[in-house]
Amino acid sequence: MSEEADQAREPANGAAYFGEEVKALREALGLSQEKFADRLHYQQAQVSKVENGTVLASEAFAEAMDRVAGTPGTYARLRAKLSKQGHPEWFVPYIALEESSSGITDYSCTFLMGLLQTPEYAAAVIRAAFPRETEDQIKDRVELRIRRQAVIERDEPPLLWVVIHEAVLRTCVGGLSVMIAQLEHLAVQMESPHVTVQVLPYKAGASPSHLPFTLLALNSAPHAVYTETPTHGGQVDDTPSVVAKAVGMFDRLRMAALSEEESLALVRKIMEDHAK
Repeated sequence: MSEEADQAREPANGAAYFGEEVKALREALGLSQEKFADRLHYQQAQVSKVENGTVLASEAFAEAMDRVAGTPGTYARLRAKLSKQGHPEWFVPYIALEESSSGITDYSCTFLMGLLQTPEYAAAVIRAAFPRETEDQIKDRVELRIRRQAVIERDEPPLLWVVIHEAVLRTCVGGLSVMIAQLEHLAVQMESPHVTVQVLPYKAGASPSHLPFTLLALNSAPHAVYTETPTHGGQVDDTPSVVAKAVGMFDRLRMAALSEEESLALVRKIMEDHAK
């Protein structure tokens, strides 16, 4: 069978496909959504979101389904496969690490990282990178990116620590209304106890890094570094010396950046500047 035929048989929307499987299991067990949620030890609202395909189920949700259905690993493996669907091959290792990480630290000096983007901001960023793609293709890419945000929305999310260069906040991506909404969203995220955002201001001078990078931790210990290039996609590197260098670089970024309170104040000030 050709690769094209294989792709044609894959579900177009992983979250919707898994949601159908959730509903099918619930109905096979003869349970209402409320009683099924009780069996899973989840809120009915979360079960509803998963069934409707609004979000892709978390790894823990899929494991709970296997427990209730008596199918060790079946739903967990399906969910893992669907979570990677649509992503380029070079990005799959990062997705796996992002989902299992205990901490994510990121330096954003071009655009805001995907976990903090609004759909409209993401669409503008993706459109700039893929100017010849159709609206449907851009929409699919945006959905994949936004779907990843389930990582920071789960009950026990990884600790997310992001240093953002001031230039990222002042660049008007997608137009004024899109940028203002993005900064409003960022300000809301900064209120979460699981998210720390610091702004590296212009006045800090030369940055310790002139390229963006992401450091991922497993079991609270730095584990791997993810970087991208314009021509070769992304790369995950878990070489101890590389990880140690990234840790040191991020420490210097944190030291040069504003405090959380000062950063929030600057985000709001830049939001006002965009609104003028």
